[in-house]
Amino acid sequence: MFALATPEVSTLAPMQSPPSANVLLDDAPRRERAKGRLYVTCQMGGWMFFLLLQLVFAKAFSSSDSAERQPNYWGVVQVIATGLLLTHYTRPYMARWGWKNLGWRPLVPRILALSLVLAFIWCVLGFGWQFGVLCDTWPKKYHPLLLISVNWIQGAIMLFGWLCLYFFYHLFDRFNRLEIERLRLGTSVKEAELRALKAQVNPHFIFNSLNSVRALIDEDPARARQSVTQLANLLRYSLQSGQLETVPFEEELRVVNDYLALEQVRHEERLRVRLDIAPDTLMLPVPPMLLQTLVENAVKYGISARPEGGEIVIIARRESESLRLQVTNPGELATDATRSRVSSTGVGLRNAAERLRLLFGESASLRLRADSPALVVAEAIVPLHPTRA
Repeated sequence: MFALATPEVSTLAPMQSPPSANVLLDDAPRRERAKGRLYVTCQMGGWMFFLLLQLVFAKAFSSSDSAERQPNYWGVVQVIATGLLLTHYTRPYMARWGWKNLGWRPLVPRILALSLVLAFIWCVLGFGWQFGVLCDTWPKKYHPLLLISVNWIQGAIMLFGWLCLYFFYHLFDRFNRLEIERLRLGTSVKEAELRALKAQVNPHFIFNSLNSVRALIDEDPARARQSVTQLANLLRYSLQSGQLETVPFEEELRVVNDYLALEQVRHEERLRVRLDIAPDTLMLPVPPMLLQTLVENAVKYGISARPEGGEIVIIARRESESLRLQVTNPGELATDATRSRVSSTGVGLRNAAERLRLLFGESASLRLRADSPALVVAEAIVPLHPTRA
């Protein structure tokens, strides 16, 4: 029989709560700086490329009527600079009008109207500078209205493409931000669920332990004091581990030792315990109160429900990237009738399974099975790395 001797004063090593893995750093300033650099790069690169094309076209398609006539390179540079300034200084107005928060359906007609207005301003500034300020001669073979209309349409097409690219980037960025917020919300929901499950589990085992201490007070005051110390260890562990998602398996095993010592006070020789723990499992992470919940279930249904009692076996093995925990007890799988006889709703095991799912995802599991007609096994598979981290 496994000895469950506990000294008169037993303390648990203090556990420091690690930095939460769910703290999301506020990277908004960094993202804004990156977006600003990307805008400047694309704006300057795009207009410089367009300027290069215009200079090449101006040279290739220059008029051959006069050998002395040279392409108006300065006029091309002025036109491109005007387009760059128009698009750059239109951005604050679009932000003020709230266009960045619109969908494609209300946005397309606004983009079309804005591109026509900007193209008209572009044409007025361009022709005004060339023929008003520089006093250039108007080409006689082109009608002024035709030349202005063609340039207006060309400018509107180009500006419409620029605005589409600009708003496509912002729609994509908004989608990414919404996805990040959705993930943050999902994480917050999981945290709230996990805290609620922990709050249900902790009082569950505390009340069961108090029943054992109450039964001992009148019979053996010395052992009652020792049991109070063990119960204090349980309470301390409960408070400390309530802030943690995982604890070393060694700490969980120590608390189970105190719990079983309290239960042995009540069951005496009816409760026998055998441990089969691999040394390489002691420092592996497990959710707090997981093993204690399995052991409590085994005591309740395998020992309390049987007049002759029985043996509880705790097995821990490391298998690849997971920890396999098994707690066996005599008896049969609990039915609704047996649960009602021991005044239980089975909330402990359900919450333990839910905590495993929230912390480790679908790769974790907890199940009960009948290993033989008179033996029940509770088995938990705990991955070594929580998915939420």
